[in-house]
Amino acid sequence: MRRMGLRAKVTTAFAIGALLLSTCVTLISYELSRRTLFGERERTAVRAAYFDAAVVDDGIDGQDPDVLAVLRSLDTGSDRYVLLQLDGTWYSRSADLTASAAVPASLQAMAGRGEAGAQRVRRDGEAVLVVAVPISSSAVFYELVSQRELERTLQLLALVLTAVAIMVAAGGAAVGWYVTRYAMRPLTAVAGTARELAGGDLRARLDPDAEPDLAELSTSFNHMADELHRRLERDRRFAADVSHELRSPLQTLSAAASVIDRRRDGLDERAAAAVGLITEEIDRFQTLVDDLLELARSDQPAHREPTGMPELVTKVLRRRGLPPELLVVPPGTPAIWHVDRRRVEQALGNLVDNAQRYGDRIVAVRIGAADDGRCFLEVDDCGPGVAEDQRQAIFDRFVRGPAAHARGGGDGTGLGLSIVAQHALAHDGLAEVVDRPGGGARFRIELSGCLP
Repeated sequence: MRRMGLRAKVTTAFAIGALLLSTCVTLISYELSRRTLFGERERTAVRAAYFDAAVVDDGIDGQDPDVLAVLRSLDTGSDRYVLLQLDGTWYSRSADLTASAAVPASLQAMAGRGEAGAQRVRRDGEAVLVVAVPISSSAVFYELVSQRELERTLQLLALVLTAVAIMVAAGGAAVGWYVTRYAMRPLTAVAGTARELAGGDLRARLDPDAEPDLAELSTSFNHMADELHRRLERDRRFAADVSHELRSPLQTLSAAASVIDRRRDGLDERAAAAVGLITEEIDRFQTLVDDLLELARSDQPAHREPTGMPELVTKVLRRRGLPPELLVVPPGTPAIWHVDRRRVEQALGNLVDNAQRYGDRIVAVRIGAADDGRCFLEVDDCGPGVAEDQRQAIFDRFVRGPAAHARGGGDGTGLGLSIVAQHALAHDGLAEVVDRPGGGARFRIELSGCLP
């Protein structure tokens, strides 16, 4: 399971915190509003009930009063319902005497003791406030006040507060995302600079003035990069100096060996064989020194220039005595690439030599446009191919594939494919080997930024 990133964690924490806070505020606000509205509504209902009770008391005062006429004279509206219990008999302004069932027995008992009171009940699923007002020892006035409008108001209030809570949570998440983006900007800059350093741009540095609070971190990072640059430069210069210093004695040895080699026919058989071995090793040693010099220079940035790729490939093939018909160019492939001409020429030459030496023979050289604006260059051979577990390691220094060992080794330096990989990396690209359809190996180089 993939772990959450720092930005996701902080954003989630902000969202949860905002949701909890807004929920608490919503619940408290709803409860306070509910109590206030119910209290205000009860006070209003009690005052109205007392006023109506006074009217009824005046109306039934006398001999043989018309109770129903008195009740019907009250202005109760549509949300109030009145009842009168007189001498144990229930009276209502309508024929619906079942309304008396909504009056709780406890409230009736309290009113029977001469105490006024009010109680909330539910009648037919609707909230109702029942107010009891004793008029005399034999009469109690009841008024049932509907709470339907108040409940609708509270439902609307709950809906609004819930929407506000959700919006506050979303706002908290947005604030968390923005804060983490701002807070992680220095870390993003460090990661980007480290990526540039790893990509070969050893001059990449952080700007200490960009984030004053992290100036010490930027300074320490830049100091580390300076030390790394100096050490790499020192190692590169050492390798280059050693290789360069080896050139002069090697040239002397090569010249001396060539003089002896030309007189090999006058030597006995064992001496002639020894001379042949010495000459071959000197040649291999010279090639090895040249490759080491090339690797020492490979960490320098690529010097791109417009290069005609079909002409370059044809030149490499002809120089090795191969027919130019081996070049395959798919339709639509740009002819001019912006690459380091010397490096691409050497990488292609190494791949062609590798195919001729270890891949039986070269079959085709293909150039074209790849995805993401990249260009590719492929060299196919018809040899035994490269095992899958060897395909990554074969580009390491002094690593030879099984084909090289099958030939007894010794005729290559083990640096050719490493140079290919370094030149591809200098172009922000990569080098790889895959199976060729029909058998053999296909070495492929992908280069970035080579199309205009």
